[in-house]
Amino acid sequence: MLTLLAASGAVSRTDLNESPGFAKPTGPLRSRVAYAAAHVVPVIWGDNTPGRPAEIDWDSTLDFRRSVYSWGLGVADAMDTAQRNMGLDAAATRELISRSAQVAREEGGSVVVGVNTDHIEVERISLDEVIDAYKQQLHFTEEQGAGPVLMASRHLARAAETADDYRRVYREVLQSATTPVVLHWLGTAFDPSLAGYFGSTDWRDASAVLLEIIAENPGRVSGVKMSLLDAASEVSVRERLPEGVRMFTGDDFNYVGLIGGDTVGQGHGHSDALLGAFAALTPVASAAIQALDAGDPARYLEILGPTEELSRQVFAAPTFYYKTGVAFLAWLNGHQRAFQMVGGLHSARSLPHLSRIVELANAAHALEKPELAADRWHGMLRGNGVDVPGVLL
Repeated sequence: MLTLLAASGAVSRTDLNESPGFAKPTGPLRSRVAYAAAHVVPVIWGDNTPGRPAEIDWDSTLDFRRSVYSWGLGVADAMDTAQRNMGLDAAATRELISRSAQVAREEGGSVVVGVNTDHIEVERISLDEVIDAYKQQLHFTEEQGAGPVLMASRHLARAAETADDYRRVYREVLQSATTPVVLHWLGTAFDPSLAGYFGSTDWRDASAVLLEIIAENPGRVSGVKMSLLDAASEVSVRERLPEGVRMFTGDDFNYVGLIGGDTVGQGHGHSDALLGAFAALTPVASAAIQALDAGDPARYLEILGPTEELSRQVFAAPTFYYKTGVAFLAWLNGHQRAFQMVGGLHSARSLPHLSRIVELANAAHALEKPELAADRWHGMLRGNGVDVPGVLL
């Protein structure tokens, strides 16, 4: 049985589901390209308090990536799920990219990593300095052999005055790339400081600029990751992308239909995936895509459909604290020894919020080792003074 805690403080119990027994793929996933945006695991005894440099447990952090590869997914690293700009400092980011790229080579996995300007500590810099900062991280990433994801830059959002400023910055950065990049459009739910990105607060106008940037730089953009939490905007852009440019959904609210696409009777075409949610439920995501590979869209919906409510809870407002839910599920599933995060971010969600994650993860068969998850969760409740039936405090 699972003990749950409501916002009122009331305690209830529900049946603990058995492990679903999903099988790892015997070969590469074929019908969709899918990346799990992975988190980082801190050293338990490290000073991972707010404002301190990240002390990372590299063995656990990299073992998690090996687990993702074993399920046939790729890894998206050093992005917002890894607490970029929320606890992961510049030095730790560089080391993470280097180590993660090495693991990808060892495991034969695909890795893409975030390229940003966030190693510059001052808040306001010129457009020329934004370009130089992007290039520094881009060239470092290319040297490591990882695929670049050109993330939305807070520096650019502050410095740009018109859409032409975005066109100029992206043109110069893309012209310096030696390999095609993925462009990342991150919405304000994830980072309020990115309001007006691509020159407008209206996604229709902003998407026109994004598409112009892609058209003006043929062969230099391999895909777009959209994280606006708005399925209609993603489909609109997806339908206008040039041939050979993929749409990677970053919509952790609506990914089931976006990934399924016309295969499950939802719109034309489909999105591939680059999702923080897939780090929280890698085996389920893999099993669902395996079902698409087998030509069984009904099974895909049966497996992945129930996870969307779980993901909406993990990514509930304030959405930028979703990393807490990802790390919490990693702990429940045995991928780290303690529920801790760099920057002390494990304190960003309440016990009732986490309880709802437990309840929905159980319902969606996202608990890889249910008995372990229940034991850890009940221990957390007891440690916080909550009476767990059948167990003495």
